[in-house]
Amino acid sequence: MQAHNNMYETNPSAPTPPAPIAIRRESPLSPDLSLLMARHTAAMHADTPPESIHMLDATALAVPGIDFFVMREPDGRPLGMGALKRLSDDHAEIKSMHILAETRGRGLAQAMLAHLLEAARRAGFTRLSLETGSQPAFAPARALYARAGFQQCPPFEGYCEDPSSVFMTLRLA
Repeated sequence: MQAHNNMYETNPSAPTPPAPIAIRRESPLSPDLSLLMARHTAAMHADTPPESIHMLDATALAVPGIDFFVMREPDGRPLGMGALKRLSDDHAEIKSMHILAETRGRGLAQAMLAHLLEAARRAGFTRLSLETGSQPAFAPARALYARAGFQQCPPFEGYCEDPSSVFMTLRLA
């Protein structure tokens, strides 16, 4: 009897392994990102008082000092986004991180966060901070950041105390 090590050769009905997603620096003004931007905007406005919304729209993300990344399926469909905003030579902020709701549960947010952490390290940042919501809808995001080592901190770089905001920071090695 011949042994087979590849289940895809021996079982043609087995699912093919998923192709890897891609995360690349892109322009936030790309027309095919309109759904992603609209969903991010709607999510931020759903549970947060207007005066506490700190998201950046596509135009505000398309400025010097912000590196914007898009996560795409192998077929090119955008799944998520995230950005790094330079605050100083050694400190950056995560901005506008969002994964489409219908694609969640695949580890995509963790992959985007890992990509942003690595990009921050490569850029020479030694501290990475973020602002996220305090509402229950933001609990998964806060848990994701806490698992990555982020800890709550006081407001930074122009933010003020706000009961609708949680501020977190991470020292990068």
